[in-house]
Amino acid sequence: MEILKQRILKDGKIKEGGILKVDSFLNHQIDIHLLDEIGQEFKRLFGKEKITKIVTIEASGIAIACMTAQYFHVPVVFAKKSASKNIDGDVYKAKIVSFTHGNEYTAILEKRFLSSEDRILIIDDFLATGKAQLGLLDIANQAGAVVAGMGIVIEKGFQGGGDKLRATGYNLKSLAIIDRVDKDGVHFRESDSV
Repeated sequence: MEILKQRILKDGKIKEGGILKVDSFLNHQIDIHLLDEIGQEFKRLFGKEKITKIVTIEASGIAIACMTAQYFHVPVVFAKKSASKNIDGDVYKAKIVSFTHGNEYTAILEKRFLSSEDRILIIDDFLATGKAQLGLLDIANQAGAVVAGMGIVIEKGFQGGGDKLRATGYNLKSLAIIDRVDKDGVHFRESDSV
């Protein structure tokens, strides 16, 4: 997705350790016009999949999932990263190790929001090693839901998570795949998955 790549090149910041910061437009301060374009692109890519729900993990994926859901006319369900007093009843749980934060947490999603009748689209802002996506896949499996697709805004191709998920047969589409990040900047994979 060219508009996204140009925005990454223009406003993305590279931190030590190959961390790409896109907080000025994607996951702290949000460019609604860009998110609208992203939502439309996910609709184009997965529009024939008969999606009933869009699933993500709090917090950065929620805005992207909501913008995408408006084109599918379906609800967004997000897994919480910690238990709270307002979670009622039975829950699905999955342990996830966060690459960005370097910690482990348990993703929690109430069972009443996801079932075997659902065809879901998993949406997230980043894919690095694939741990967050594997956690959501675990939750989907517990629910008996069909994972009809996975939409990622930015994939760090050099960390291998996307390639592993594709190799297992998942319909994974990333809008921008980064091959490497170095002193010269961000380098995109020549052929994206979309």
